Amino acid sequence: MQVDPRLIDVIAPNLKRRYSGVTSTVIRLVPIQANDIPIATTGPVLPDDVPQFPLSKLPFLSRSGPSGFRIWHSRRNIEMLVGLILKVVFRKRFKFVFTSAAQRRRSGYSRWLIRQMDAVIAASGKAASYLEGTSTIILHGIDTDEFSPPKDRNALRTQLGLDENALIVGCFGRIRKQKGTDIFVDAMIELLPKHPNAQGIIMGGVTSDQQTFVDDLKKKIAAADLSDRLRILPEDKGFTIAPWFQASDIYVAPQRWEGFGLTPLEAMSCGVPVVATRVGAFEDLVVDGEIGFLVPPEDVAKLTEATDKMMSDASLRDAMATASRAKAIDQHKIAHEAEAITAIYRRLLTGS
Repeated sequence: MQVDPRLIDVIAPNLKRRYSGVTSTVIRLVPIQANDIPIATTGPVLPDDVPQFPLSKLPFLSRSGPSGFRIWHSRRNIEMLVGLILKVVFRKRFKFVFTSAAQRRRSGYSRWLIRQMDAVIAASGKAASYLEGTSTIILHGIDTDEFSPPKDRNALRTQLGLDENALIVGCFGRIRKQKGTDIFVDAMIELLPKHPNAQGIIMGGVTSDQQTFVDDLKKKIAAADLSDRLRILPEDKGFTIAPWFQASDIYVAPQRWEGFGLTPLEAMSCGVPVVATRVGAFEDLVVDGEIGFLVPPEDVAKLTEATDKMMSDASLRDAMATASRAKAIDQHKIAHEAEAITAIYRRLLTGS
């Protein structure tokens, strides 16, 4: 949805070609925020239904927006840098917002960029603890309409090429060591022989530097004679991963570390119970023993044990599925996140 950049007060750029969690956040939030404030995104790859304008128009923006200033809302270092260049070199009247999800001490360069911001948002309490100065904690939300239980799971599985009758344990997102994909593989190699009706599905993007890692996982799976039941599928190139959660019975988030991590929330909103490590914002999302199970990172034995417990008990899965969906609706709607962020924009635009 192309918009006239002269008419917008807020720019939320997405300056990365590869789809990521940050991309997901931008393309879900901007259309909702556009109902309350003139906002658009810009970047190299964006879905057509998101308010946007071409990246090439950035240097030619009018100096001021309709409110006198414009908000430039960054979520990556490159976006903070581009915003500063537009302000200093091209004399654009910007006020800067930055959202941080990282749970690690940042480099000196990153800390310098963040100090140039007018407002800083932390995506979790842990993320706030790694920031210098004042920040506002706003948890990510989810579109609970898009991420909802399927109307016909069997039909959806057929569409995705999945077994209608299997107990499907999913692990989605970028495939790399940081994400703990190898930990998931180790757990499933142990569990699948015990659960003959179960299948493990790994699906996500693979960058060139991770191809050897993925090839080694495939060899390990083949050596266990499980290639037909523990599959690594190509990344779904669509702008939503919702169908993969909707087709699953259990979701496992085995990350070694994470900034925020939306996938457990996406699963919960689809009514899928979760086994997750205690990283990122997972402890803010998953109520241990009620929504799913939380385990220490890099503890294959604990992850296997928790997943086994869920795989072995259909009544437990059903109860956790119901609780997961309820919590997503009650506490994690994306509209709540959008309202909280828009309030910060208005404060900066009015100077109040």
